[in-house]
Amino acid sequence: MATKVQSFMTSQPTEVDFPVNSLNDTAIVQMPKRLSVLEALGFKQTCQSLIQPNSHPKQIIIDFHQTTFMDSSGLGALVSNFKYAQTQGITLTLRNVTPQIMAVLKLTGLDQVFPLELVNDEPLIKQEDSVDNRKTTSRKVEQLPTTHPSVASWMKRLLDIVGSVVGLLITGVLFIPIAIAIQINDPGPIFFSQIRCGWMGKRFKIWKFRSMCVDAEAKKSQVQNQVQGAFFKNENDPRITRIGRLLRRTSLDELPQFWNVLKGEMSLVGTRPPTPDEVERYEVPEWQRLDVKPGMTGEWQVNGRSTVRSFEDVIRLDLQYQKNWSLVYDLKLIFKTIAILFNRNSGAV
Repeated sequence: MATKVQSFMTSQPTEVDFPVNSLNDTAIVQMPKRLSVLEALGFKQTCQSLIQPNSHPKQIIIDFHQTTFMDSSGLGALVSNFKYAQTQGITLTLRNVTPQIMAVLKLTGLDQVFPLELVNDEPLIKQEDSVDNRKTTSRKVEQLPTTHPSVASWMKRLLDIVGSVVGLLITGVLFIPIAIAIQINDPGPIFFSQIRCGWMGKRFKIWKFRSMCVDAEAKKSQVQNQVQGAFFKNENDPRITRIGRLLRRTSLDELPQFWNVLKGEMSLVGTRPPTPDEVERYEVPEWQRLDVKPGMTGEWQVNGRSTVRSFEDVIRLDLQYQKNWSLVYDLKLIFKTIAILFNRNSGAV
């Protein structure tokens, strides 16, 4: 059988076919050449239609033999199907994964999560290791998908490197007074680190000057979330220290993120970096925001980030950035950010 899903993401409707072959208790889903936002919803619906009460297969095999491109939305659909299959006691296996798709799985660490096999049932990872142990790092990077023009822009990367070096110099100058103020107000670590999701959902450790009490993460469940959707915010969060409010109002708490930019985990301008628990709540279309690198600033930050109360608004602003992106646009957002930092009514909390 084949499941057809009509996409309304573009001006011209597109039908995507997902042929399914059934053999005993196994269903094999044939994947198309591309698995992007246009195909992701159909892929998710195809797999979920196979998992019906009292009639679902014991195993679902996703055959990637002809797939050479997968973006964040495709990855989100794959993860969603895997989790749903697990809840129903169904094994979801990836078969004949091409080098391009394997590069994405390795980037996100999912190559250690999904069962992988060839047609002859030999483990895919072992075969890769024995066939080609001489792949260079640069060659592996070339296999990664260009999900958005900004990802492949060397000019944007150059801007990030120059900007992060300047930012780290500023951070070095301000480090001692900020560190002293944090220690006097609330003794404990100077820095705060947290796992966030970057491009394609790859996890990394983000750095900030600590603006909350030492046990802030443990107390998070005691604080009411004042926004709707898959992110957390409380304008009067009691966990924020007195010096922390000053650091947040001036955005000085984010200065250590220049290190993340220099390492290539973030960009000066991009989308808001979500936490893993936020990403776990995403629907397939919302994964699109991970098609670009997260940024220290962006549409969300310059459009009154403290006044945004809906996750739908965050998505809208993130997709607006992706649509309008250019190097000049990045520079405009950087200058807007600088202007906002000197505006006491910017709402940057």
